[in-house]
Amino acid sequence: MAFWRGARYSHTYSERAAPGTGQSQPDNALEAYFDGHLQGPGIWKWRHYFEIYDRHLARFRGARPRLVEIGIYSGGSLEMWHDYFGSGAEVCGIDIEPACKAYESAGTRVFIGDQDDRTFLDAFLTEVPAFDVVIDDGGHLADQQIATFEALFPHVRPGGVFVCEDIHGRGHATHAFFDGVARELHVIRGDTSGFPTTAWQSSVASVHIYAFVTVIEKRAAPLASLEAPKHGTQWEPFYD
Repeated sequence: MAFWRGARYSHTYSERAAPGTGQSQPDNALEAYFDGHLQGPGIWKWRHYFEIYDRHLARFRGARPRLVEIGIYSGGSLEMWHDYFGSGAEVCGIDIEPACKAYESAGTRVFIGDQDDRTFLDAFLTEVPAFDVVIDDGGHLADQQIATFEALFPHVRPGGVFVCEDIHGRGHATHAFFDGVARELHVIRGDTSGFPTTAWQSSVASVHIYAFVTVIEKRAAPLASLEAPKHGTQWEPFYD
């Protein structure tokens, strides 16, 4: 996590605000790892993210998921994900900085490229065509975040999760984009008894908005229709 300025993925740092009390549960394994990680490769996260991670990602623990993290900076979060998800997890990091290639290790692959370069993303998807979790902690600019979501979300496996981090500020254009995704879930294509779903309704299970973060969950299986059946035999006459 960082506030990005100037060229993509370049940054300037100011003093980080003192962390708040957070809302995580005491047994949040990610927060415990973060608090115990005082030396070695750096990890920089807003503290309230750990509750969000655990809420949406806990079901993948021990399930050998494949995670894609965009924006790996000093590499510390790559090992955090391995610790959290357990043996057999595969972590793929993406960063524009060539030096990040040094963070490759057993179970971790690092790809160097720009997250809103479709040619790069297409090449990445050739090598990594499907995954369970995406963490976008990259350049934090709207064009980058939107391009990344549009390119990668179709490749998220059923039941998977896409996390877009650090959408800072009320005027950030990514908010409007994900608001549009959420609104698409409310489209009605017929009467109130039921109708075939749109592509978004079929694929997207939910959109969750948190401070600085949007989480999009994919359905475990496509939804063909939205139905509102009536059960019962007695109905009030004023509502036909």
